[in-house]
Order: sequence, then C-alpha cells, then structure tokens
Amino acid sequence: MPRVTLADVAARVGVSATTVSNVVNGTGWVSEAVRFRILAAIDELGYRPNLAARQLRNGRSGLIALVVPDLREPYFAEFSSRFVARAQRRGLTVLIAQTNGDRAAERDLMTGVGLPALDGIVLSPLQLTADDLATRGAAPPLILIGEQAETIAGPGVHHVGIDNVSAAAAATAHLIAQGRRRIAAVGVQESGPTATSRLRFEGYRQALAAASLAIEPALFATVERFNRAEGSRAVQRLIEHDVPFDALFCFSDSLALGALYTLGTHGIPVPDRVAVMGFDGIEEGRFHIPAFSTVDPGVEEAADTILDILGSAVTAPGAHHSVPYEIIVR
Repeated sequence: MPRVTLADVAARVGVSATTVSNVVNGTGWVSEAVRFRILAAIDELGYRPNLAARQLRNGRSGLIALVVPDLREPYFAEFSSRFVARAQRRGLTVLIAQTNGDRAAERDLMTGVGLPALDGIVLSPLQLTADDLATRGAAPPLILIGEQAETIAGPGVHHVGIDNVSAAAAATAHLIAQGRRRIAAVGVQESGPTATSRLRFEGYRQALAAASLAIEPALFATVERFNRAEGSRAVQRLIEHDVPFDALFCFSDSLALGALYTLGTHGIPVPDRVAVMGFDGIEEGRFHIPAFSTVDPGVEEAADTILDILGSAVTAPGAHHSVPYEIIVR
C-alpha cells in the first residue's frame, strides 16, 4: 500500500498541502473548522509523517518525550494515553519515560540524556529544584506539568496546569452546598513533595472559611502517597479515632477509591451518610459503585496547550498556562 502523503490529505479536505502542513506542525494559522476537517482526514487516511524527511527539511524530529513519576498510577497512565493521542493527531511521536520520583532520573531526563533528538520534553517532576532547572544549558524545549513543577518553574520554562486552589475550593464548596458540614481532607502531607497537597488543602481551607465553617485539625487525614492504600488507611484512622465526618474531599481519585473501600468495609453508606469527592477525573471513577464526584483537570486542554507551545516557531518566554477544570457531579 502506498504511503499516504500531505498531498493526499490536502486533496481529501480540499485545501493546500501547506495548510495541512501547518496543522501537522502546529505552525501558521488555520481556522478551527478547517483544522478539525484536516485532523479527521488524517485519522481516516492513516497519515503518518516521514520523520527523517521532516528533520532534514525543517530541523524538527517530530519526537517528544513525556516524563512522569509512575505509570502505575491511573492519573499518569491516562494522561499519557490522552497526550499521545493528541500528539498523534498532529503527526508527532511520543516517547514515554518514568522516574519513580527519583531526582537523578529527573535531572537526566529534563535534558534528554539517553534519548534521541527531541522537539521538546514534557516533565512532571517530584524532586527537581529551581537550581536544577537553572543548570540545564542547551537542551530541547522543556514544559513542566504538575503542582510540584509549578513551584519551581521560572524564566524560560513553561508550566501548564489548572488552578489547583480554585479547583479544590470549588470541590469543597460543592460538598458544602449539599449540606455537608464536617468535611475531612484526605491527602494532607507532612513530608516529601507536598505541593499538590498544599495547594488543594488551601482551596479546601478557603471554601470552609467562605462558609464560616471551622477548620478542625481532627479532620485532616494525612497520607504519604496519593494511592488507594493510603486513602484506605487515612479513613480507617478517622474511624478508629471516632472522628465524626459527613463528607470526604480526597485530593486524588486514587485516594477516593481507597477511602470508599474502607467506608464499605465498615458499612457506611455513600452518599447517604458520607459524600465523597475525588480529584483527577480518571475513567475508573465513572464506573465505580458507589459513585463519587470528582474534579476533571482538563487533560486534553492541557495536552493541546503543550503541543501548541512546542509547535510554535517563536520561542516565547516561560510562563504559567492555566487550563480550565470542571466539577463532575455523580
């Protein structure tokens, strides 16, 4: 079967090959309607760019590295899958690596050590510091994601993500609007990379203050990591210490799934007695019984923003790029 070319896609849509190239490479201006038709034609025809020819022609390899802490965690696995899908629609190939939160691995991968020629690196760090970023030197363009990254991003480095404080406040306010008054915060961290916990706790605190509800330390459920086991243990401690609560704001969906397990083992009905709110909008949460609400952090919007930045022919100064979130009520 002959290779599908830009010209084939252009003929299918009825536009010039240059217009198709602009969409594939993220350059120039193309209306949303035409862009949508071109992407649909790319999917339909199975167009894939010739990476070697592209690099010779414009100095771009069409390769992007996506570096995350742990692919076992549903949020990172789903982010990776959806990012790859959005990149493929632009004719890009994504190489995925995981660091397990190791600083040495993060330092190596932020510069592309051990990887082929890249058009950009997208990194979700846990241990990287601002000083590490300052020593990058000549390296592919870097875009940071994640809350820990937001605290260290500086000049020349872009960060893409939601406003975690605002999102957490909206999630907590939703529980309050349901009449919940004793809302436990599941995900408070006292050591390690704590940026996500701190930002989401601040939103929780602001929502309680806005509703004139007391901030009660007894309702702070601490965890070491954002996973099911920690969510389960945190709620178990609340129950063992006879802490009354009528809602749980879990700082991740994985924590919420663990919390729901423990509520179930104790015969505590959800949502009649305890309402549960998660964070991340992972697919597993859509099919869980009992259902729980969550915060959708705009993964596809974030992916498109990242790809737009990397595809820009103009090198822009580093900045935070905020993407929208949504409260998913179930």
